[in-house]
Amino acid sequence: MSEETSSQDGNGKVSRVIRIGTRKSQLARIQTDSVADKLKELYPDFHLEIVAMSTTGDIILDRALSKIGEKSLFTKELENALERNEVDLVVHSLKDLPTSLPAGFTIGAVLKRENPHDAVVLHPSNTGKTLDTLPEKSVIGTSSLRRAAQLKKRFPHLEFKDIRGNLNTRLKKLDEKDDFAAIILAAAGLKRMGWENRISMILEPEDCMYAVGQGALAVEVRARDADILEMVSVLHDPDTVLRCIAERAFLKQLEGGCSVPVAVHTKVKESQLYMTGAVYSLDGSQSIKETMQTSIAPGDEQSLERVDEQVQRVGVTAMKVPAEAQDAAERLGIKLADLLLSKGAKEILTVARQLNDAR
Repeated sequence: MSEETSSQDGNGKVSRVIRIGTRKSQLARIQTDSVADKLKELYPDFHLEIVAMSTTGDIILDRALSKIGEKSLFTKELENALERNEVDLVVHSLKDLPTSLPAGFTIGAVLKRENPHDAVVLHPSNTGKTLDTLPEKSVIGTSSLRRAAQLKKRFPHLEFKDIRGNLNTRLKKLDEKDDFAAIILAAAGLKRMGWENRISMILEPEDCMYAVGQGALAVEVRARDADILEMVSVLHDPDTVLRCIAERAFLKQLEGGCSVPVAVHTKVKESQLYMTGAVYSLDGSQSIKETMQTSIAPGDEQSLERVDEQVQRVGVTAMKVPAEAQDAAERLGIKLADLLLSKGAKEILTVARQLNDAR
């Protein structure tokens, strides 16, 4: 528990204080407030405090994410606060969390996923156009190797350049200068900010598959805090948990990260989990893409798991989700990665990593 664990209101009533860590950006605050509101509703007697801090990824804005040596760019400072008992839980975008967490931490909740797809935001002068109809050599802004690799292949007449900063900064760079014809952003972030009207088009999986965990929020806690783990576990959305376990297992087996183009698409339909995964060369000219599925139908009643920090799958402890379904999801991600590796994915990713390092 954090050091100060209770507070007194005007009536002398003592309530337990739960401190929630977050990044300082407006989007991070909106995401954290949405989690805090859900917890307040479920636990009205708790006093929730939000502690905002800057992370390495927020501070270093002059280099592409893939060049900074990633892994825990947006999470390390928050995890340090968790380790020092300065906060009790931390809210992240799941796609920012590495597939292997530091010892002693776990993802105690994965909330219902927002739209995981990428969105095109056009410069105001290009209103009414699409990526297909933009003029030859139009410059598209994205800091994601995954987006650039897929879109270079699909839209060879366009050029792609890095753009960094939080959502507000990137939209300002788009609108106030003529450097970019359009930028690519996660639809989920735009929706959470209330800026859906800026979305010119949503990129379907045929054009651009999304990042592992994209659109989902995760609550990270200390694995030993059984009461906090129990408290946040009610926030789990079962379908999102299973999709994201499969996606994270896929990425982990591939040994991917920010510095290589790896993309996924998952869906749950009629007790089946479907997953498409792909790897790309930096210029999109080479790719390997496959689809697999598995049953996640419930078996007998021995499903719900004990509070046990050992029961972690790719960093996720999902106490309210049947163990066999989680195991099936993890196996699906691993098997799909192994299939891609058997078809040459390792070579593509190794070259992509080397070329990115040399840029």
